[in-house]
Amino acid sequence: MFKNLAVWLVIGLVLMTVFNQFNTRQASPNAIDYSQFIEEVREGRISKVVMEGRTLKATTTDGKRITSFAPPDLWLVSDLLKYGVKIEAKPEEEPSMLMSIFVSWFPMLLLIGVWIFFMRQMQGGGRGGAFSFGKSRAKMMDENQNTVTFADVAGCDEAKEEVQELVDFLRDPSKFQKLGGRIPKGVLMVGNPGTGKTLLAKAIAGEARVPFFSISGSDFVEMFVGVGAARVRDMFENAKKQAPCIIFIDEIDAVGRHRGAGLGGGNDEREQTLNQLLVEMDGFEGHSGIIVIAATNRPDILDPALLRPGRFDRQVVVPLPDIRGREQILLVHMRKIPLAGDVKADIIARGTPGFSGADLANLVNEAALFAARGNKRLVDMEDFERAKDKIMMGAERRSMVMTEEERRNTAYHESGHAVVAKLVPKSDPVHKVTIIPRGRALGLTMQLPEQDRYAYDKEYLLSRIAVLFGGRIAEELFMNQMTTGASNDFERATSMARDMVTRYGMSDLGVMVYGENEGEVFLGRSVTQHKNVSEATMQKVDAEIRRIIDQQYALARRLLEENRDKVEAMAKALLEWETIDADQIDDIMAGNPPRPPKPSQGLSRPSGNQDSSPDASGAPATV
Repeated sequence: MFKNLAVWLVIGLVLMTVFNQFNTRQASPNAIDYSQFIEEVREGRISKVVMEGRTLKATTTDGKRITSFAPPDLWLVSDLLKYGVKIEAKPEEEPSMLMSIFVSWFPMLLLIGVWIFFMRQMQGGGRGGAFSFGKSRAKMMDENQNTVTFADVAGCDEAKEEVQELVDFLRDPSKFQKLGGRIPKGVLMVGNPGTGKTLLAKAIAGEARVPFFSISGSDFVEMFVGVGAARVRDMFENAKKQAPCIIFIDEIDAVGRHRGAGLGGGNDEREQTLNQLLVEMDGFEGHSGIIVIAATNRPDILDPALLRPGRFDRQVVVPLPDIRGREQILLVHMRKIPLAGDVKADIIARGTPGFSGADLANLVNEAALFAARGNKRLVDMEDFERAKDKIMMGAERRSMVMTEEERRNTAYHESGHAVVAKLVPKSDPVHKVTIIPRGRALGLTMQLPEQDRYAYDKEYLLSRIAVLFGGRIAEELFMNQMTTGASNDFERATSMARDMVTRYGMSDLGVMVYGENEGEVFLGRSVTQHKNVSEATMQKVDAEIRRIIDQQYALARRLLEENRDKVEAMAKALLEWETIDADQIDDIMAGNPPRPPKPSQGLSRPSGNQDSSPDASGAPATV
């Protein structure tokens, strides 16, 4: 911005200098003072004078030419005639009319240029500058620029099948039209962040080999009234010229929220933009050959008129990938890096439940970075394990200085979590326990499910609450103290117990939802809070939550008291090795001495850092 402004200022200064040079009369080399001119006249050395306004151009008796400038002198002409000087008068030279107009209008032109410059900056530049308010900001990719195909999309086979019909229609419309069918005008992709909605839309355009317009929902909204609606009209006008084509609107919830959510005030510019989008998608004028694909992770806040058939006829859910989908996604991303022979995508997929496509891409990238730091030629399984631990548990913070007492407290705290997790029913297997601070936690007990879970039963939730209490109870039994490290454990346990009573119907109070109205005010759904539960009922709810918490706390305490030797052995192993894995935990729970860590593991002690001082540890933290 400042560079462009400086260029404009330099151009203006140059032009002003040039105009001043034109307007400034250059002084004659033989100019003399007026008093000297009068002296020359009185001595009779001036024969002729040409008067141009106040400029006097004289010719001497010996043929020389001199110039002078006369002040207001009423007696000048009579004095010249008195001494016999021949006088010739001419009108004063004036600049041309074009030059006069240009000079007089130059300041105004300069101001207009500066105004246009700042308006371009406010609009972010682009074609047309200040006059492109209503121009669409959609970026077009033709069939030669878009190289993404369905082969680059993995982990969402059902969603690919749903959109395959769009590709078939764009390639051969007559196949559907001869049977009286019509292609959906719009497809709404719904899914969690990072599941590949944008990538799937690009693959549709790449497979169909048609132009692809992409724009974000926030690009329609502007500070000027009417700009959003104008941009919607311009976008569809441009798309009609390229039909058949695809318009992709990312994060459509930025412009497609419920109308009437302003609660009687504020700017309704966003609603006008939505109204224009509704008309363009399905109004009096049809747009044949234009397919609108939108993506959002908040379908619950979209306006109902946007979701009706005729606008978005089809909603395609792009879910988080299951174990088979995660394996396919990993194989797609692993094609870009050199892999060692011990890398197994199915094992990595089994250990990354809940990961989205973006998370898995980040996992592969982090593994490649770990291999590069170790000056390796290939990315091996150890690098993937370290990358997975970093993403799921956070980066190691070995520089933290902790006392030996805090280090022992951390070991017992995490041992309490792990032992309870191994003893309660239906608990997820313990994958790893560490007392090395990672991320914001000062110690971690990581559990990984054996398979993807889509629903949780009551016994599983109760076991999770008991595991959360294991850390505090171990501190009380073995360290005779309480620390603040269990605060997050209590918060999560209380929240889980409250949901069991108020939402899931997993208590003696029966199958009734006891939660209050939690509609979002800014979505126009809940202006006032309605109280649907009486005070007496809420007291029963609180008593039931307390009963569940106390019951699981007592269960965790009994299990730890009955297995004190296992807690002691696990804490000893953690103090010695700082990190233990599932095999070592199984040895301890079987009453056997734990096997030493694998030499090639490199998880608790990264290469280049062999500091084993007690200060490189942490304090109690959450599971």
